[in-house]
Amino acid sequence: MVETASESETLVFNPVPGIRLGATSAGIKYRDRNDLVIIELAEGGSCAAVFTQNAFCAAPVTIAREHLTKAMPRYLLINSGNANAGTGETGLRAALETCKAVAANRGCAVNQVLPFSTGVIGELLPVDKVAVAVPDALTSLTEQGWASAARAIMTTDTVPKMATRQIELSGKTVTITGIAKGSGMIRPDMATMLAYIATDALVDKHLLQRCLEQAVQPSFNSITVDGDTSTNDACVLMASGVSESSPITDAHSDAYVAFCEAVESVCMSLARAIVLDGEGATKLVEVRVEGAESESEARDVAYTIAHSPLVKTALFASDPNWGRILAAVGRAGLEDLAIEGIRIWLDDVCIVRDGGRADDYTEAAGQRVMSQDALTIRVDLGRGQSETRVLTCDLSYDYVKINAEYRS
Repeated sequence: MVETASESETLVFNPVPGIRLGATSAGIKYRDRNDLVIIELAEGGSCAAVFTQNAFCAAPVTIAREHLTKAMPRYLLINSGNANAGTGETGLRAALETCKAVAANRGCAVNQVLPFSTGVIGELLPVDKVAVAVPDALTSLTEQGWASAARAIMTTDTVPKMATRQIELSGKTVTITGIAKGSGMIRPDMATMLAYIATDALVDKHLLQRCLEQAVQPSFNSITVDGDTSTNDACVLMASGVSESSPITDAHSDAYVAFCEAVESVCMSLARAIVLDGEGATKLVEVRVEGAESESEARDVAYTIAHSPLVKTALFASDPNWGRILAAVGRAGLEDLAIEGIRIWLDDVCIVRDGGRADDYTEAAGQRVMSQDALTIRVDLGRGQSETRVLTCDLSYDYVKINAEYRS
């Protein structure tokens, strides 16, 4: 893995007033580790969420979406080790029963509990184990519970992922802290596999949803490890509202802009941590495409490069096989692509110009860049003003090993 001194690895965090987290072991799949998390949102707070666009969405996603239309959540219930996906009506009943277990212990409505699951697809969720463990998770609720929760939601992750920021709003300190899990089955169409972000700011629920939808685009929606969109993806943004700062009710206010920038910064940090922890990953790679006719065109090219097994294995081998990048651009599906106008770089080294290898390119220069732990592949299509960026990683022997042995 790439070594970094990131917030995620050091587990530095600021607790969020009005948000408590508890973790315990339900024994769903893992032995000797916590695998069940409950997050409590202060009464009167607001909550926003985005979910996977996978048509085979997991049972907890269906229930969480439904509950969000009926009531403001008070509790989030998260389990690792079992995705409760591809389980039909039985899975829906199981997700609902786990919500009932929390509601019965806290005296809240069932639809004030949102369920989330991550793990193996197609296996029935052991509801009895979850229900037995719920009281212990509730007993352990604390504003200091972020680090233990970050570890408990891990599956194939090698490190827990956390980010935190503090900003000044109307003369008062406001905190934004988040955790996430994910290292494989990552090509989000809304967020990442699971991410939970909270603040003590008082934010109008519609503005909170708008803020989250904006924040996931350049962060979680711009990363890929393997091109697979999970059945269970979810990202939640909670606002406890207990801060003494003024309420955020105006989308054009300086406070809202500053708040959104901080939320996006947290999302970006978590998204980067996911790519750094990509299963078997050894390199962090930014694919930047500019000079496109539209942003969607730029993203098509960026993802074609980022998803190419040949490009990704060349990255793992530190092999400056630039022809693989050139081929990926050519098969991205762009109409009337003038290859003579395309330029491609590895960091500051131009590898393609005027329809072929750049005249001044040397293998040694390409090798220098490809040997780095972090690098940028930049493509200028030379046909417009739109651009985009996608974060990805290489494809190593360990990726195959981890996923081949995932269920053993």
